[in-house]
Amino acid sequence: MAVELTMPALSPTMEKGTLARWLVKAGDKIKPGDIIAEIETDKATMDYEATDAGVIAAILVAEGSEDVPVGTVIATVAEGAEAIAAPVLETVSAAPAPAAPTPAADISPAPPAPVAVPVAAPKAPALDERGINATPLARRIAAVRGLSLSGITGSGPRGRIVKADLGLPSLLTPATVIAASTPVAAAAPVYDPPAGVPVDTVKLTGMRKTIARRLTESKQTVPHFYLTARCNIDALNRLRGELNANLSARGVKLSVNDMLIKAMALAMAAVPDVNVQFGGDVLHRFSRVDISMAVAIEGGLITPVIQDAGALSLSAIAQASKALAAKARDGKLAPEDYQGGTASISNLGMFGIDEMFPVINPPQALILGVAAGVEQPWKVDGAIALATIMAATASFDHRAIDGATAAQFMAAFRDLVEDPMRIIC
Repeated sequence: MAVELTMPALSPTMEKGTLARWLVKAGDKIKPGDIIAEIETDKATMDYEATDAGVIAAILVAEGSEDVPVGTVIATVAEGAEAIAAPVLETVSAAPAPAAPTPAADISPAPPAPVAVPVAAPKAPALDERGINATPLARRIAAVRGLSLSGITGSGPRGRIVKADLGLPSLLTPATVIAASTPVAAAAPVYDPPAGVPVDTVKLTGMRKTIARRLTESKQTVPHFYLTARCNIDALNRLRGELNANLSARGVKLSVNDMLIKAMALAMAAVPDVNVQFGGDVLHRFSRVDISMAVAIEGGLITPVIQDAGALSLSAIAQASKALAAKARDGKLAPEDYQGGTASISNLGMFGIDEMFPVINPPQALILGVAAGVEQPWKVDGAIALATIMAATASFDHRAIDGATAAQFMAAFRDLVEDPMRIIC
């Protein structure tokens, strides 16, 4: 029996992907571990690795196809002689007309009728929908859409046909699949560009579509509130310079962001009630701080995760953040590099931004936005002097975090930034 290759879910939030490139063609022999395709997600371009040995019997989704739903059969793999029959079987299953009883009756008087009878005979038992191994939901969907379950290979236990199996390209058009899998919601108005103004209209990438959907969802469903702490970062800058002088021989260079990630992780450990996630009727409390670090890449933004940031040394954070940022910009992040994260940090200080109010990255409950250090009058050692002041603004999910708890976190973060020796001790 042919093995079906489906569009994989390369992240917990992935619903669709782009089949960027096939590295094999029908008739090619493959073995476990071979890279057979490249899949583009909203996060990165990933290699599709074969898990079975055999021959590519048929390629069902062309390279360059966008918005292919997760679970869609994109190719089949067969062994030996089965590879010859597989494309024929695919052609039969791709034609829905023979499965319907009425068209079969309509063509019976036609001259080719004697030929049609033997072809349809093997399928006759399958035309009785009651005898097909399918879930009740799959049966209801098939009935509403006028589909026959005959000839569909189920992906459920013991070959049972499930809802996802009805999304095969040979059965539903892409538009129908997308409509069936997308939650019903009020669509945001879309406006045409103003007449007479020169414009260059470009198609959105999968990443940009995902960013738009997720951040719209965040602002619509998550009750944000914001707190700002202004921090004197002169001591942090001096300490960073001293540490870099000692670390340069090891090829390590600390950034301000590395030190802020560490301070954020320690502040969350000191106020654990902000290291949480809203879960409907429950609240998830995390015992480890994993910081998602916003990295700007071509066409969008991605947030690779520094795991257990509070337990890492500054040099380890610096090395991890540099490596993750490089992989992100090269589009080579693996799922384990960006999945998870209990809170996020987004630093726009390098762009000279005075203050920012970031949007929460669902399902997290906290994101810290960092602005540039600005020299301004400040109270220093009991007197007014110039100091480098950084505005740090955090967005909180009010369903999971109360105002007083959030204020405690911000105070803990500011104290660590202004007394940076506590970050390395």
